[in-house]
Amino acid sequence: MNGYSFGMAQLSTSNELPVPATHPLLEAQAVTRSFGGLVAVNHVSFSVNPGEIFGLIGPNGAGKTTLFNLMTGLIRASGGAILHQGENIATLRPYQIAARGIARTFQNIRLFGNLSALENVRIAQHLQTQSGVLPGVLNMPQARQEEEITVQRAMELLDLVGFSRDRADEKACNFAYGDQRRLEIARALALRPQIILLDEPAAGMNPNEKHQLSEFIRQIREQFNLTILLIEHHVPLVMGLCDRIAVLDFGQLIALGEPEIVRKDPAVIEAYLGSE
Repeated sequence: MNGYSFGMAQLSTSNELPVPATHPLLEAQAVTRSFGGLVAVNHVSFSVNPGEIFGLIGPNGAGKTTLFNLMTGLIRASGGAILHQGENIATLRPYQIAARGIARTFQNIRLFGNLSALENVRIAQHLQTQSGVLPGVLNMPQARQEEEITVQRAMELLDLVGFSRDRADEKACNFAYGDQRRLEIARALALRPQIILLDEPAAGMNPNEKHQLSEFIRQIREQFNLTILLIEHHVPLVMGLCDRIAVLDFGQLIALGEPEIVRKDPAVIEAYLGSE
């Protein structure tokens, strides 16, 4: 195992909001986003089913990260709807969307650099705590007990993504790039999500590290009963990992389906290789 290796620790987790298997967990309905005269996302529609690993691919500038930002409330849609368990979440704020069980990582890593690895993960868990601010300030027994549980779970998550315990107090800004990506995944898992959106999780990794990442994504899908939606430029990784794939080009959905079908789609081939 190298510096990017992912741990195989077992964390007992269960999502408290079961989703009927017949209902999409997350759905985009004619989602559109314009920036002035530029249409970054143009009437995109697809659904992600419970338990899927769903890939979103496309050339640079295709609108993938913009779509992630729309789904997680960082920007507002110009049109269309984004449904979570059948409810439109397009107007919710990011913290409200996170509280519904939708977590994400970022293409440009957004950790709290001056905080430790442990603190980064503990912060994410505060959406799940019940004791409130006043009991915490007064150091009441309920708050102390909840804080102990929070620390224990944060340490377990750090172990899960491959960090030794002696690195828990190390500042996030001192971590190597690949380590920061793993820490982001641990922080996202701390939200106890139903669905996690991974933006370029394999960026900067070599082929062996990408293989380890694929196995890790499968592991957390099973262990946490997760649904996973990911953006990735490394097409072989997506083809080998995802159950279904959507392809964007210039903000439009040009293909949707299982990997073998998408791989052979003429529109996809042209988008990546250009017309003859």
